[in-house]
Amino acid sequence: MSIRMNVRNPLSRIARASVWLGATALAGCNLAPKYHVPTSAPAPEAFKRAPGWVVAQPEDAVAKGEWWRLFNDAVLNDLEAKVVVTNQNVVAARAAYDQAIALVRQDRAALFPTVGVDAGVTRTGSFGGNAATVNNNGSVSSTGTRYSGDVSGTWQPDLWGAIGNTVKQAKANAQVSVGQLANATLSAQGLLASDYLQLRGLDEQKIVLENSTAADTRDLTIVRNQYKSGTVSHSSVYTAESALKSDQASLRDLERQRAAFEDAIAVLVGENPSTFTIAPTAWQQTTPDVPGVIPTEVIQRRPDIAASERAVAAANANIGIQKAAFFPSLTLSGQASTDAPSLGSLFSAATSFWSVGASAAETLIDFGARSAKVAGARAAYNQSVAAYREAVLTAFQQIEDNLAAMTVYRGEVTDLAEAADAADHAVAIALNDYKAGTVDYTTVATAQVTANSAHLKLVSTVVSRQTTAVALIQAIGGEWTDKACPTSQTGEKAGC
Repeated sequence: MSIRMNVRNPLSRIARASVWLGATALAGCNLAPKYHVPTSAPAPEAFKRAPGWVVAQPEDAVAKGEWWRLFNDAVLNDLEAKVVVTNQNVVAARAAYDQAIALVRQDRAALFPTVGVDAGVTRTGSFGGNAATVNNNGSVSSTGTRYSGDVSGTWQPDLWGAIGNTVKQAKANAQVSVGQLANATLSAQGLLASDYLQLRGLDEQKIVLENSTAADTRDLTIVRNQYKSGTVSHSSVYTAESALKSDQASLRDLERQRAAFEDAIAVLVGENPSTFTIAPTAWQQTTPDVPGVIPTEVIQRRPDIAASERAVAAANANIGIQKAAFFPSLTLSGQASTDAPSLGSLFSAATSFWSVGASAAETLIDFGARSAKVAGARAAYNQSVAAYREAVLTAFQQIEDNLAAMTVYRGEVTDLAEAADAADHAVAIALNDYKAGTVDYTTVATAQVTANSAHLKLVSTVVSRQTTAVALIQAIGGEWTDKACPTSQTGEKAGC
């Protein structure tokens, strides 16, 4: 259908057309199913492996996401502050969020008309006829200038909600990006804390091995002197040398491991590993008590769960987009043109021309293509629902696993501390017996190996307990307050 008119005074008809267009826009409908947050596995009243987990409110900075301050380590605090700014995975996730916000603006613009303006000026002339000017060669010419202007617009009313659902889908996808940004940030922060705590554990293990190496060196000197005096056999010398070399080899391996963690931390904070170093410092083996949460709050706090739920909303909107293809599309257009010999008369009614038109398009036969797209959109919705439910189940699994590990490590640390203390006493007794000549050096070496192993195992288990605390904090969402929706580079938010 098309309408085209040319009148000298179109204002009244344009007003009537505007009213008709507004009424047409209000007549649009939404073909997407009414959205409801998918149901998931019911949250228990308490966690199975920590029924008495105390729900607490940590200090303000910790509650807002700076959970690493629970470890009371100034170096860790400084490193974590860099992650949000310079970690490249976080930077990429933030850029993806900005891109999603821009797409929302782009899709929202389709709800409104597109208007274009064109203007021109033309200088014309001819030779012969009535002389306006006599040239030097005797010829005559006439010249003139004309000005023209043109305004045109097109608009596709959202009769069936396709554009509106496209905007809803873009908003939901932007909110997915919010969750992905928060999850990337939390993951980088957690990995940094875990790597840092393991690096500090290696520093403490190095001290244990350095003390053991110093003792092995002294023992080797004593044994060699005893061998020279004929009081011990050569096997005691070999045993002492073996213990010393083993500890030295372990020290070298610790250096390798520490270098790997240091380089990993450099990348996490966005610095070049070749110029990044972390100086050794006193080891803090205290593991903080992680403030508890109510199981029902986990679904609201986890950024990956939030992203999964928003993906479901986006998939729901897509169903409406695909269903709208079964109905005709309407396009409205209008144009106003003017042409005059002077700027003063350019916009006079006598030189104006305008037209409005409407066209409709409908697909009659597509051999099931649109039905297939709707079916695919419904399948994608079901897939996103399953992914959401899986994210919820995985969250509770991670919390339960880490709660169980925290309980086990707490007992292990106590047992290993007692074992290390007993091993130290055994070394002291073996040394006294060796000096008294009642045992050979093999007994001393065996006791020292046992003691070293106990101390190294104690340090390793303390670090495992600390990194499990980090994993537990990540599992509950990393914050004890409601997450704020981040602002994009243009100052906009995704409406989360």
